[in-house]
Amino acid sequence: MCTRRLTRELKAILSNPLTDPRVYTTPVENNLLEWHYVIEGSKDTPYEGGFYWGKLIFPKEYPLKPPGVMMLTPNGRFQTGRRLCLSMSDFHPESWNPMWSVSTIITGLISFMVESAPTLGSIDTSTTEKKKFAYHSLDFNVKDDTFRKMFPEMVKRHEEIMEERIRTRGLECVTKDKAEVEKMTISHKRARKEELQSIIALVVGLLALFLGWVVLRFP
Repeated sequence: MCTRRLTRELKAILSNPLTDPRVYTTPVENNLLEWHYVIEGSKDTPYEGGFYWGKLIFPKEYPLKPPGVMMLTPNGRFQTGRRLCLSMSDFHPESWNPMWSVSTIITGLISFMVESAPTLGSIDTSTTEKKKFAYHSLDFNVKDDTFRKMFPEMVKRHEEIMEERIRTRGLECVTKDKAEVEKMTISHKRARKEELQSIIALVVGLLALFLGWVVLRFP
């Protein structure tokens, strides 16, 4: 059922893609349970001009169970590389509706992105910071081999943007932009490392509690 449903949704979204804002979606080759998306930043918001890459991880029980939702591009609204707590994500299976689709999920993510309500996985940054992330978003994305493979049209778009920057700001802008993206990359890797350490600490703590219970239960 999962494969049939996702295959049908892929055909539907390819024939009728989301356009306000524009969204690009594609599953991983040979793995229909992992979809990647790129959301163009909504107009008249701090995200305008940005290209936000993320992924959806579907359980085998989909559409009876919701997918995990993750953002990979630094954006100033959500933490990167971690599952987001949203009403249509696997954090809230009790509110999931099997009638919802990939388009519904991404539309909901966009709506929540332009709001300011906090949730697990959200962060609080200034409008200036969000605009800075938007400006460098595609610079960051194209450094990743997976992104380049899955979204070649975005790589071409980045080349055109860089040509325009050089034309309007000069070659020195390239050096400055590379330095900013390197800072973003270092920060992103540090956040991923800290998250992994937190997960390991949690697992170790739970294991210690379990072993303690075993010792007390079976002396």
